[in-house]
Amino acid sequence: MPVDEACRIADVPRGTLSEVARELASRPYARRGVPARSEPIRVVLIDDHALVRAGLRSLLHSSTGISVVGEGGDGRDAVALALRTRPDVLVMDLDMPTVDGITATRQLHGAAPEVRVLIVSMHSEQDRLLAVLDAGARGYLAKSAADRELVDAIRVVAAGDVYVRPAVAAALAMADREPPVERLDARARLERLSHREQTVVTLTARGFNGPEIGRQLGIAAKTVDTYKQRIEEKLGLAHRSEYVRLALQADLLDAGSSVSSRRSERSERVSGSTVQCSWLAQSAVR
Repeated sequence: MPVDEACRIADVPRGTLSEVARELASRPYARRGVPARSEPIRVVLIDDHALVRAGLRSLLHSSTGISVVGEGGDGRDAVALALRTRPDVLVMDLDMPTVDGITATRQLHGAAPEVRVLIVSMHSEQDRLLAVLDAGARGYLAKSAADRELVDAIRVVAAGDVYVRPAVAAALAMADREPPVERLDARARLERLSHREQTVVTLTARGFNGPEIGRQLGIAAKTVDTYKQRIEEKLGLAHRSEYVRLALQADLLDAGSSVSSRRSERSERVSGSTVQCSWLAQSAVR
């Protein structure tokens, strides 16, 4: 994304998601370009996965005007490195051991406010943006877009502005019309999912694991994991018991059915003899 297409905001309101959305939508994309710097932008990379850091480092080393001056694996490293090296921008993940990204951002905002934090996370912006801005970060970028937008995001944040992708404003604006997912009943929550994601919820609730679900639906186990990741992002379901509870509330399972009582169904294919499996296969391809 070109730098001039980034939402650049001096003061983001610390209110509801809808207020943030209105503020994003009301501002133009600001002046074109970023002021030239006589010195490289000094960056620290913080992520608990060494391979991710290596990829980000390689990307930044190929960009002019940016210098990586430190790396670490958690929020504790982030604070220590920031205080020692005083970078212009600290690029940090959210979910890390020992000290997470939100906690580290709050600590840095108090101890070294001149160090601007750019969060780069696997979570979509609409899931975590408000908490990140409240903690004092100056930008948020999904990892899925990092290969295209990280350099521009760093330059925008280093220039003193807040970086948020324009498409996020439209998504956040839905907060005015859609209640939080935790306030929805089970059926309404399921409507947030695709037909295939609903099928994965039901099969998981019945006790099937990833490879077994993949065999029933004719997809790879890794694809099942991707569906589960999307389900967690949309509904916050992380454990099998939560899948079971939702499925029961939505009448996808008999109240007397338990996960263990469904173990004997594992060997049945979509084309098998049970009505349940046949129905799941039909719903998966609608």
